[in-house]
Amino acid sequence: MWIPTEHEKYGVVLASFRGTVQHGLPLEIGDTVQLLEKCEGWYRGFVHKNPNVKGIFPCSYIHLKNAHIKNKGQFETVIPTEDSVITEMTSTLRDWGAMWKRLYVKNEGDLFHRLWHVMNEILDLRRQVLVGHLTNDRMKDVKQHITARLDWGNEQLSLDLVPRREFSMVDPDEISVTELFKLMEHRHRKKETPVPASTHHLFVHMKSLMSSNLGEELEVFFHIYDGRENRPLSERFFVRLNKNGVPKSPEKTERQCTLFVDLGSSDLRKDVYIVVHIMRIGRMGAGEKKNLCSIQYRRPFGCAVVSIADLLTADSKDDHLLKVYACTTESEWYQIHENIIRKVNSRYNLSGSNTGLAVSLQLLHGDIEQLRREYMVLFTRGVSITKKLGFSDIIMPGEMRNDLYMTLEKGEFEKGGKSVARNVEITVYVLDIEGQVMKSYVAAGSGEPGGDEYHSFVLYHNNSPRWAEQIKLPIPVDMFRGSHVRFEFRHCSTKDKGEKKLFGYSFVHLMQEDGRTLPDGTHELIIHKCEENANLQDSSRYLKLPFSKANLPGNNQAVKGTKESFWITSFLCSTKLTQNGDMLDLLKWRAHPERINDSLSKLKEIDGSEIVKFLQDTLDTLFSILDESSQRYGLKVFDCLVHIINLLQDSKFQHFKPVMDTYIESHFAGALSYRDLIKVLKWYVDRIIDAEHQDHIQQVLKATEYIFKYIIQSRRLFALATGGQSEEEFRCCVHELFMSIRFFLSQENKITSPVTQTQAVFLLTFPAVYGELLKIFTVREVAGFVRETLGSLPATAHAECPLEAVKLHCIAKTVESQLYTNPESRCILLPVVLRLLQAHMQEQRDLVMCARILTSMLSLIKKDDSVTTEPVVSEEVDLIVDSLLVVLMRTILEITNRPQPAGTNMRLQFQDITGEFVACLLALLRQMSDKHYQQLLQVFTSKDDLRDFLLQIFTVFRILIRPEMFPKDWTVMRLVTNNVIITTVLYLSDALRKNFLNEKFDYKVWDSYFYLSVIFINQPCLQLESFSPSKRKRVLEKYGDMRVMMGCEIFSMWQNLGEHKLNFIPAMIGPFLEVTLVPQPDLRNVMIPIFHDMMDWEQRRSGNFKQVEAKLIDKLDSLMSEGKGDETYRELFNSIIPLFGPYPSLLKKIERETWRESGISLIATVTRLMERLLDYRDCMKLGEVDGKKIGCTVSLLNFYKTELNKEEMYIRYIHKLYELHLKAQNYTEASYTLLLYDELLEWSERPLREFLNYPMQSEWQRKEYLHLTIVQNFDRGKCWENGIILCRELADQYESYYDYRNLSKMRMMEASLYDKIMDQQRLEPEFFRVGFYGKKFPFFLRNKEFVCRGHDYERLEAFQQRMLNEFPHAIAMQHVNQPDQTIYQAEAQYLQIYAVSPIPESQDVLQRDGVPDNIKSFYKVNHIWRFRYDRPFHKGTKDKENEFKSLWVERTTLTLVQSLPGISRWFEVEKRELVEVSPLENAIEVIENKNLQLRTLIAQCQSRQMQNINPLTMCLNGVIDAAVNGGLARYQEAFFVKDYIVNHPEDGDKIGRLRELMFEQAHILEYGLAVHEKFVPQDMRPLHKKLVDQFHVMKSSLGIQEFPAYVRASPVHFTNGSPRSSCRNSVPNILSPDGARVVARRSPLTYPAVNRYSSSSLSSQASNEVSNITGQSESSDEVFNMQPSPSTSSLSSNHSASPNVTSSAPSSARGSPQLQDKHKHSRENSCLSSRERPVSAIYPNPLDPAQRATPHQIGDTTLPRSDPNLSAPDKVRPTFSSWSLDSVKEVNNTQFSDTVGKLLCPPVPPRPPYSGSSAKTMRSQSPVPTSRSPQKGQEDSMGSEP
Repeated sequence: MWIPTEHEKYGVVLASFRGTVQHGLPLEIGDTVQLLEKCEGWYRGFVHKNPNVKGIFPCSYIHLKNAHIKNKGQFETVIPTEDSVITEMTSTLRDWGAMWKRLYVKNEGDLFHRLWHVMNEILDLRRQVLVGHLTNDRMKDVKQHITARLDWGNEQLSLDLVPRREFSMVDPDEISVTELFKLMEHRHRKKETPVPASTHHLFVHMKSLMSSNLGEELEVFFHIYDGRENRPLSERFFVRLNKNGVPKSPEKTERQCTLFVDLGSSDLRKDVYIVVHIMRIGRMGAGEKKNLCSIQYRRPFGCAVVSIADLLTADSKDDHLLKVYACTTESEWYQIHENIIRKVNSRYNLSGSNTGLAVSLQLLHGDIEQLRREYMVLFTRGVSITKKLGFSDIIMPGEMRNDLYMTLEKGEFEKGGKSVARNVEITVYVLDIEGQVMKSYVAAGSGEPGGDEYHSFVLYHNNSPRWAEQIKLPIPVDMFRGSHVRFEFRHCSTKDKGEKKLFGYSFVHLMQEDGRTLPDGTHELIIHKCEENANLQDSSRYLKLPFSKANLPGNNQAVKGTKESFWITSFLCSTKLTQNGDMLDLLKWRAHPERINDSLSKLKEIDGSEIVKFLQDTLDTLFSILDESSQRYGLKVFDCLVHIINLLQDSKFQHFKPVMDTYIESHFAGALSYRDLIKVLKWYVDRIIDAEHQDHIQQVLKATEYIFKYIIQSRRLFALATGGQSEEEFRCCVHELFMSIRFFLSQENKITSPVTQTQAVFLLTFPAVYGELLKIFTVREVAGFVRETLGSLPATAHAECPLEAVKLHCIAKTVESQLYTNPESRCILLPVVLRLLQAHMQEQRDLVMCARILTSMLSLIKKDDSVTTEPVVSEEVDLIVDSLLVVLMRTILEITNRPQPAGTNMRLQFQDITGEFVACLLALLRQMSDKHYQQLLQVFTSKDDLRDFLLQIFTVFRILIRPEMFPKDWTVMRLVTNNVIITTVLYLSDALRKNFLNEKFDYKVWDSYFYLSVIFINQPCLQLESFSPSKRKRVLEKYGDMRVMMGCEIFSMWQNLGEHKLNFIPAMIGPFLEVTLVPQPDLRNVMIPIFHDMMDWEQRRSGNFKQVEAKLIDKLDSLMSEGKGDETYRELFNSIIPLFGPYPSLLKKIERETWRESGISLIATVTRLMERLLDYRDCMKLGEVDGKKIGCTVSLLNFYKTELNKEEMYIRYIHKLYELHLKAQNYTEASYTLLLYDELLEWSERPLREFLNYPMQSEWQRKEYLHLTIVQNFDRGKCWENGIILCRELADQYESYYDYRNLSKMRMMEASLYDKIMDQQRLEPEFFRVGFYGKKFPFFLRNKEFVCRGHDYERLEAFQQRMLNEFPHAIAMQHVNQPDQTIYQAEAQYLQIYAVSPIPESQDVLQRDGVPDNIKSFYKVNHIWRFRYDRPFHKGTKDKENEFKSLWVERTTLTLVQSLPGISRWFEVEKRELVEVSPLENAIEVIENKNLQLRTLIAQCQSRQMQNINPLTMCLNGVIDAAVNGGLARYQEAFFVKDYIVNHPEDGDKIGRLRELMFEQAHILEYGLAVHEKFVPQDMRPLHKKLVDQFHVMKSSLGIQEFPAYVRASPVHFTNGSPRSSCRNSVPNILSPDGARVVARRSPLTYPAVNRYSSSSLSSQASNEVSNITGQSESSDEVFNMQPSPSTSSLSSNHSASPNVTSSAPSSARGSPQLQDKHKHSRENSCLSSRERPVSAIYPNPLDPAQRATPHQIGDTTLPRSDPNLSAPDKVRPTFSSWSLDSVKEVNNTQFSDTVGKLLCPPVPPRPPYSGSSAKTMRSQSPVPTSRSPQKGQEDSMGSEP
């Protein structure tokens, strides 16, 4: 039996379970499950990621975990009790996992790998936390690391920012909104702006010295040098290098790496340098011989300098190669670095061209502890610390330092009887009180340990040497007294022995008799002479002598007068020793009581660092003096105390405040001091008003906090000692003190008065006193003090008064103080705080501070369940609502409406206070209960006040919903905001219903309400569909779907409106429509009835709902293009079945109404529009421009024009389409598109408004601009003929305005277009018919067929591939038959594609003689309405001997809705006609076309247009060869036999016609051979002879002995009455000098036919036969191309299988579809010599067999039926376009009436007289969807432009 689980509620799946048992629930390893019931080793429950599916699974698969259960029962939620960081990690990693895979799919490799590493790192850290073996500190570090990683990942993946407190996620319900805002902001800030560090450190790593002249050991000294003040800033860092120039101890990194610590921000400037001095250790002269002496000296080598500014830009460790300068004049060595800095370095040469010092330098920022954490490797490997000279900017208590720095400056020495100057070396020793040398206390710098002595470097032959060499003496404090430093001077001989001879010494004491150390500064020391062997071991002998010339008694002139001196500079940096006598006097006050007054007075002059060194001793001294003689010294001691307290306010010493606090807590013993301190403080306060100088008093008040600390501690010590005596007296004193304070605060003064400033100083320090008072007084007492003190302030109203800002600051500190957190004191203080706050906010002053105060106040108010605090909180909320709610809203409105300030910092601050005020408002509203809302609404006595309040709050809510209100990843904050808004709106909607309905109706309030509701529902952060499943679940659990709640509220409010609904029609249609587009079923069902209601009310009001319709359509368009709405939505509008929930669909509702017809038609229109809009939206989501986008836009554009008559939308879509065409480089289509807009305009001066990208201009100007743009695009699309017409129209306009300048330009442009027609070549595009079948196609394509104009060079294969790429899910159909209903209704996509041939409309141009090909080519493929394709088939029984008897052709003609080219590359087929061509007609067409081709070639040859006779040779060969082999004879057998004539009496004329044509062909051949003979080259003579012989055989086989008279009269005559009308080429009629006899028959142009058949629809045998008929055989193809010799050709080659059998799409007979175009092209040209090949493959020359067949050539190049006169090679002549199926519709000549002429303007018609717009006459070129008649087209023109 299944039992509900009690404690087993939550678990993790250990192994995957398939769930194959009945009711089994499949589980994946790692899933978390909630357990509901248990039964015999099985659980029933659900997986958290899909809670709707419940099932059973074995207990053994689950690892149970502890969990909390909230609201037990049916809707219980289970929360695991594990560490919240673990929970967050787990859920975050799950979310990341899915997104991580998507990154891989999107190919974002970099982020994919980085995220992978971070996820692994988090998993590893999670393991460590779960194991639980970490110490608390380590656990803290790990959690910090985890949260940092989680935040990084969330930011990278654009997920939400997680508010955290101490690593755990915060539940927004558990804390106030202001706190939540603070947390979010803190995390956001942390993410954005790192705090600049105030301390900096320079890391130096000495690598090597590169130089050619090494060979001696070197010493390198680094220090930081201030170029502005010309002094070193740091001690020296010292590295020893070996003879190769690399560090001596490479294994000891601390000997070569250092950190120059504690550089302040002021030290990082351009004129601070790193200076490097290099010494060599060796012989005196660098080039001396080795054997001279063995003694080594330190000698100058070189110097290098680099500015610190160079490092500021580089974050990484950069390697630098520093230039090393060598000093030639040693006397200047001491200032070489200064000269290099000052660029006076011309006198120094670089020591070798390749000399350089390789060092690595890096600036590090932050305090040293932080660096230890961040750069652990640096510190673990070892790095020496090089200190600053002096203390850092901030002195830390407990810092121990005792360093004495000495600089050996210079010396003055006598020659000593020598002829040359001396080489002086100094040796330095430190000796203790007993005269013993102190070991290892002399250091050259950091990096190397200290030594017992130090040797200076030697300057050669110099009696006034200047060293400027700094040494460091780190002597312990206890050894300072009695110690001295001795300097010994030796002359270094350069003779053989190289001795060093002692000739004098100096010394200096480190501490004076009175305990003061050697003062800082330069000291001139006396040089005492001595002999080489003098014994200096006994220091007591010389210590009695004077050491410094400054200290000599006046009578010792002898020593003073000596020239010899030695100068040193000393500098002490000590935390324990002082050089200050006054300090020592004060500390030893008991020794000299008479000096107390002086010492106390001088304390203020002592340097602060000296005082803080002895802080505790100084304080003890002061309080001892106070205890012993308070009467006498009380005031002085008080002043000294104030001085010390204020000293600690300085940033340099602020870290000593804790030292002072510790002193007060632990060491202070002045139990009686409080009386004196209170007395003196009161004395000062009482004197404030009368005192002239307030400075000192202000200093006293600044120290109030610590004075109170001493008073309170002193009182506590006294009470402790005496058992609480004199308590009352103490209270009285404090009360009196506060009375004095209140009195001085209540004084009103001028703004500039010093007293006002004193008041401000007191207010700034006052809040710090509260905590001290609380140690003795009760909360209520202290709150009373504060209330009265703050209440006594004068109520100044001057905004510029400095006191106002200080008051606020004081209030802020009060609110943040410990005192205010207590509810008891809060009740007392709140009114004071609110009064001040309200005043400031009303005047919009100090808003930053106001925001801070409000935030602190509201952070303390939480909804508390405890009964005791509930009334208190409620009362507080009441007070705040009364005083601040309205003011707060007004403030938010004003801030958000202000223009944002320019500076970045200001702008940030600006956003912050907006955010803070918003958080405050939300916190306040969240605290308000029913009672508060009732009280609030009762406050508004008049209806106008309530109306203003509602309008204000709705506006504020609209602002809060704005996306820019919070950063985009603050979803948590947004959801809290929305929750507060919806709760408040629910409260306020009652007020709206009660106060603003019926006769009190107020449109503005209701409109504001609806507008807010709509924006609320449409917020991106509430669109749960876009969230991940886990996030959606979290939001739904916490808040539900807030959109549905708001939707229900809108519905209920709408129902309440009654007849007032009319006020919102049509205004609210758009907004409500937007709501219904949200894909939430419940919300839609709530909203759809509102539309029915609107239509109903509008119908009642005006008898129709045109307004509803118009608004609906406009809004739909803008919303759909924004990407809203989906398929279900269309059905909701349209479908008759109720879709969701209780509400029927809109259509169903309408069907019950009296106005059902118009309603249903509206719904139908809207649905059709939506279908197009949805298609448009889906297409636009794709990347590149393709046919789908263009087709979709065309469909929509036509819909707006024809069905909706919405001119503005129509024009908008014209421009969208135009942009698409330009992007796809369809320039011709772009021109036609823009022409649609051009035609809506007239040549008038009507002003037009600014629209799209057009400026405000007259209609004439806009039309002119459009004309020019269109001409430019026609030019780019090589459609020059159309451009010419527009040029003319513009020229007429310019002429009518006498604008000759532009007229001239236009005429030149027109001329250039004519030139381009004649000179440039253009391709004739292929045309393809495409059928789109199946329901999965977009609406505008579904089950329709189109004809498409292909791109340049695009053949069927390429086109088919392109279409399949555009529709990747489509299936290509393999036949050309019309599909049946199953295909139409299939849930799939089927594409049927084959090539078709255009049927030109302008036959007169094409048939006219003398018109160049370049012109005709335009008319063949432009303005084409009709296309056709042919399919050969056999009817009846097939005669195997002669197939021509039964070979019929099925010809399909397609008529389009618009001509191509037009506004699109493809147009829909409007009509298809099917005709069958009989075998006889077929034969007539074949021969007619061949004759036409022969005539053309002969004429061209005669007029010398052909450079190459090959085409004529091949044509003659093909016809004669085929005829000899039985070609024409087959026709005779088929149609001239008695049986046929008897069975087909109606064909008598046609048989006669065929006979005529056959005779005509023979005659043309004879004439052709005569012409051929004339031009045939010598090497072709044998072929010619063979042709002549074969021709005679052919004649005899046809039975022709003599030609009939009509043939003889005109051997090569023209076919339709005019010698100029049929020849395609501009060839004069040379062949018929006597005038042609007219034969009444059809023009050859009425028959050009091309077979269309499907290989798959014929049997293999039939295909074979078709192949024979059409002559498409690969072998024959090759014969034709490779060997133009007739000997190889025979009919037998016709019987190879047709390659078309394998073709997947219908193909034409222009060549084998499997032959690649490029090969085909080269093979076709291979018949011609290179010189004779056509100039360009783009423009077909009719002589080139590889080009597209002209109507004259059609016989052999485009007709897929057999001509018995053709030999196999000629039949298979492949053409340029092997896959296109050209055809021309049969039209009798009689049909070409004048109307055709009207329809199509020839390119150069005679100029008509100017009459209005000729663009209107270009109807056939500018496609209009509705009509093809020019007259109708003009009537159809839509009104004028918007």
